[in-house]
Amino acid sequence: MDRLEERVAIVTGSTRGIGAAIAERFAAEGASVVVSGRSEEEGKQVAERLDSEGGEGEATFVRVDMRDPDAISRLIEKTVEEYGRVDVLVNNAGVQTETTAREAGMDDWEFVLETNFRAYWLAVKEAIEHIPEGGSIINVSSNHARTTMPAHFPYNAMKAGINGMTRALAVEFGPLGVRANTISPGWIEVERTREELLADRREYVESIHPLGKIGDPEDVAGVAAFLTSDDAAFMTGSNLLVDGGRGAVMEDEPFLEYRSKFD
Repeated sequence: MDRLEERVAIVTGSTRGIGAAIAERFAAEGASVVVSGRSEEEGKQVAERLDSEGGEGEATFVRVDMRDPDAISRLIEKTVEEYGRVDVLVNNAGVQTETTAREAGMDDWEFVLETNFRAYWLAVKEAIEHIPEGGSIINVSSNHARTTMPAHFPYNAMKAGINGMTRALAVEFGPLGVRANTISPGWIEVERTREELLADRREYVESIHPLGKIGDPEDVAGVAAFLTSDDAAFMTGSNLLVDGGRGAVMEDEPFLEYRSKFD
């Protein structure tokens, strides 16, 4: 498990959930990891945990509000000051809205745009001069970029935009030897998901997944480690859907009828 040895990785929004799992997996595979987020207490706890687990690399926490362009600049500057370069940038920090296109106001639009979209671009813009050949950018998107539900606007629109951004970055930075890929998670067991899924609702949501369950943050982290490693050296501009097969189901009722044969 040393695929990422001697690499320096920034993972935004890594104080909890998917971001923390990615940071932990990177550290386990030998990377030095810069943990970032708004909560200093949670961020320092993650960084201390990574250091205590005895990986080959180091862990550092930098407090960042990704809506603040100056804070994004400082994140890159502090990483370069500490480690000299940025081998891997994982854009993961994000927020979700539960408003329709008619309900959403300018505050909702700006909140999501600045956090989920503009911040991804600015982080790449600041980091690219410090990413050497062989480096990697990963943008965490969502299955909402492909299929969506009512009352998730503008979250779903911005996630679709992230996928387009990744393709643009792959084309622009490919000649530099820097790869850019997207991960699109589906239902993943994080704090927000647990709050949404009461017992009866959870049972139904799990049942409409071909694998019969929702994912764990570690499921996404494993894909991130693969995309970062030399095992994915010829992959750029790709979007990997990590959703337990949910996106492959056309209609729920025929699938549930089929599943009942195995109960």
